[in-house]
Amino acid sequence: MNNVQLFFIIIITALLTGFGAGSVQAQADSDNGGNFGLGIMFGEPTGITVKTWNNERSAFDIGAAWSLSGRNEAIHLHADYLLHTWFTDIENGRLALYYGFGGRIIFADDATAGVRIPIGLNYIFPNIPFDLFVEAVPILDFAPDTEFAGNGAVGIRYYF
Repeated sequence: MNNVQLFFIIIITALLTGFGAGSVQAQADSDNGGNFGLGIMFGEPTGITVKTWNNERSAFDIGAAWSLSGRNEAIHLHADYLLHTWFTDIENGRLALYYGFGGRIIFADDATAGVRIPIGLNYIFPNIPFDLFVEAVPILDFAPDTEFAGNGAVGIRYYF
């Protein structure tokens, strides 16, 4: 196992154990389907997104996607812990500013690992189990080289 794979395992474990002790009653209420959302994100990278709510304010987000940016055309995996600040109801839906931290790994000839700091907006529709999101994500890659990078995406999820 190389250092990049070890880093990703440590980040996922920390996110799932260290912050997963919150309440099981989560964001999604009965007319929003459930606490587990599965969807698609478009941008850099483009792929599948999963969001699991821990409680009204926190959630985990995991992405598996294909990165299309020049030198990093490869599989991109990320996992984030997110905190949400809610605004007043928007046309009976709910809008939140979210921010958090996590990690990412890009599986390419030269695998890349880094720390993510996602910032975005999440709109939860009233009476249907969907949400929309848009995010910008500054990234500090530290393997194999230390450099700044960034991701951005727009997406939609269906909640079960």
